[in-house]
Amino acid sequence: MADPRGFLKVRERELPPSRPVEVRLRDWKDTYAVREDGQPFLKEQAGRCMDCGIPFCHQGCPLGNLIPEWNDLVRTDQWADAIERLHATNNFPEFTGRVCPAPCETSCVLGINQPAVTIKNIEVSIIDEAFERGLVVPQVPQRLTGKTVAVVGSGPAGLAAAQQLTRAGHTVVVYERDDAIGGLLRYGIPDFKLEKYHIERRMEQMEAEGTRFRAGVEIGRDLTWDALRRRFDSVVIATGATVPRDLAIPGRELDGVEYAMDFLTPSNKAVAGHPVKGAPTAEGKHVVVIGGGDTGSDCVGTSLRQGAASVTTLAIGKQPPTERPPHQPWPTDPILFEVSSSHEEGGERQFLASTVEFLGDDQKAVRALKVAETEYLEDGRRVPKPGTEHEIPADLVLIAMGFTGPEVDDLVDQTGAETTSRGLVQRRDDYASSLPGVFVAGDAGRGQSLIVWAIAEGRAAAAAADAYLQGTTELPAPVGPRTVALRG
Repeated sequence: MADPRGFLKVRERELPPSRPVEVRLRDWKDTYAVREDGQPFLKEQAGRCMDCGIPFCHQGCPLGNLIPEWNDLVRTDQWADAIERLHATNNFPEFTGRVCPAPCETSCVLGINQPAVTIKNIEVSIIDEAFERGLVVPQVPQRLTGKTVAVVGSGPAGLAAAQQLTRAGHTVVVYERDDAIGGLLRYGIPDFKLEKYHIERRMEQMEAEGTRFRAGVEIGRDLTWDALRRRFDSVVIATGATVPRDLAIPGRELDGVEYAMDFLTPSNKAVAGHPVKGAPTAEGKHVVVIGGGDTGSDCVGTSLRQGAASVTTLAIGKQPPTERPPHQPWPTDPILFEVSSSHEEGGERQFLASTVEFLGDDQKAVRALKVAETEYLEDGRRVPKPGTEHEIPADLVLIAMGFTGPEVDDLVDQTGAETTSRGLVQRRDDYASSLPGVFVAGDAGRGQSLIVWAIAEGRAAAAAADAYLQGTTELPAPVGPRTVALRG
């Protein structure tokens, strides 16, 4: 039971300090420092979790994390029990605790009239402490079922599905088209947000449990989807939503206008010691990032570390408010103005900025953007306001406007799998696709979303696949809109 007066004893919300900007811009290591008084500090912050009776943080978390339970276990110094409760719903808290936007915190009951509990920081501290104490050990299945499952994609959804199915006793092979396991965790997220040893040590656990990894194999090209289905008793598609949203305006063909991932991926590979020849670089350039989300923020931090001359972020909409607006009341997840660690490091942010045209030089390379003020029409559309056009110098433009869906052409051509009007892989409420024995998890079936949704859907799809193979399942499926009664 939580301390019912904890939030009165410790009223201040505190987080670990960031490393100084001038220091962290010189390397690619984690932005945040480690507090010397780590455990006493954490116990105080965990003690702010009030005995609220109805923990709305559960509603805010797609995984249904048992947040009040492991908060109180941290408060009372019971680390082994804390990681057991955390792992009961979340396979990879070391990922969510670092890159999840924490919708649980905006649902925190304490957040009604005080700053919310530092749920995300407590979560990542539990898993880091668990690894340090040797509490994260392989969970080898007691028996093997003789059934085989292929998981296509090694992002958070694919890894969660693979770990759950391996622990159920199936022989699981994870296929990844890139040269290393991890999906966007590996090459999409910079090391200053997620250092890659977090992936490596989790892979060691999964391999010890029996999961097999096959990197550098693209399903649909190196091995057809039909051949894969013949080899395995079941397939889980967890390829993510990797098709970037384009900005089809004049000058799009100019050199130096790149998708964000075409910039971030080779940069992250270079940090890993695998430089890509001819990759775009921000060194000495005026960089403009179009899009104000997490990917755009990653482009900012990466550009600054590469030595950009300037970095400007353009967002087409209005600057969000700094406090919860009336039409987004607690416990909803509001849209607020946030300053990420990358934005703290430098650069300029412009709102109500509509890019009209990319302007080039004689070498057909981008030299500037023509930008206008965004005007909101009565029907809600956003258009460039006439007469407000101006130029912004740019040697490198990074389009970070999100993703439209998964790459499905090979899947559809080779299997006839059904897709939705949005280009997602069609699936039922039990995560089953139109193909017998084939299930869909994460962004491939949901569309671009959060890492917590990816893990939640990976766990749920694993339960559905297990029920298909065994007739029933004992694997837990997360709470949420897609909770289903899993029967064969």
